[in-house]
Amino acid sequence: MKIIEILFPVFALVVVGYLYGRRYRPNLQAVNQLMLFVFVPALVFDVMSRRNFQVVEYQWLALAGVIVVLGSGIIAWPAGRALGYPQRAFLPTMMFNNCGNLGLPLALLAFGDKGLEGAVILFLVSNLLHFTLGTWIFGGIISWKGLVLNPVNIATVAGLGVNFLQIRLPDFVLLPISMLGQIVIPFMLISLGVRMLSVKRADLGRGIVGSVVRPLSGFVPAMAAVWLLPLDVAQVSLLILFATLPPAVLNFLFAEQYQQDPELVASLVLVGNAMAVVTTALVLWWLV
Repeated sequence: MKIIEILFPVFALVVVGYLYGRRYRPNLQAVNQLMLFVFVPALVFDVMSRRNFQVVEYQWLALAGVIVVLGSGIIAWPAGRALGYPQRAFLPTMMFNNCGNLGLPLALLAFGDKGLEGAVILFLVSNLLHFTLGTWIFGGIISWKGLVLNPVNIATVAGLGVNFLQIRLPDFVLLPISMLGQIVIPFMLISLGVRMLSVKRADLGRGIVGSVVRPLSGFVPAMAAVWLLPLDVAQVSLLILFATLPPAVLNFLFAEQYQQDPELVASLVLVGNAMAVVTTALVLWWLV
């Protein structure tokens, strides 16, 4: 029953997005820009600037996130080679998971506000590596300008600055920021549902392979991190959930930008996220 209580709100909103997209065929570009430039930075700033947020509590979790991302690539590399997939497309898609669209709402529903804080830390770690190592794998370059000007990274620095300096912002400033941040989770899930319309029957074979390799390649380094690092029980559960999430939608955008087999990446991302209803249910059944 607990698993249903966690998963139903998440996938109900995904279904709403799917049905809405099927009826109206919306253009997600404007929504994505709002998410990147307004809503997600607001959520990150809101979490980081909280007076009860102690970033040092999450230093080992952040390191564990790095281990999971890098370890996923090491494990996925021979799998991609055996399958004959182009590594510049396959590797980053297996390394960088959907810790935004799915990870944040699942962490909130499964582990509460404290879980959301840890999930934001893992999201920031993944985001930083995605825009550096990820873009290097996809295109052979690192966009330092894009990294510095990324609104999420700016919000991270600003929020941590407010926290470390113990600046007390007035409630009339914090309230609208918090309200904007609260939009993130439902918007992410609805937009994910709209993207599910792009799943094609011809993509199922390659997509199902990815939906198996992705959680397995994350689970192994996650267990290594649990053995190596002094994580508490809640952080262990959060890390395992993070490690087994399906591929991030952002991988498809990078694959298109750098022309690294976007059709393969689209099938891995979309089918992997569609199959997440099964994989996340199994993981949560084990964790909760």
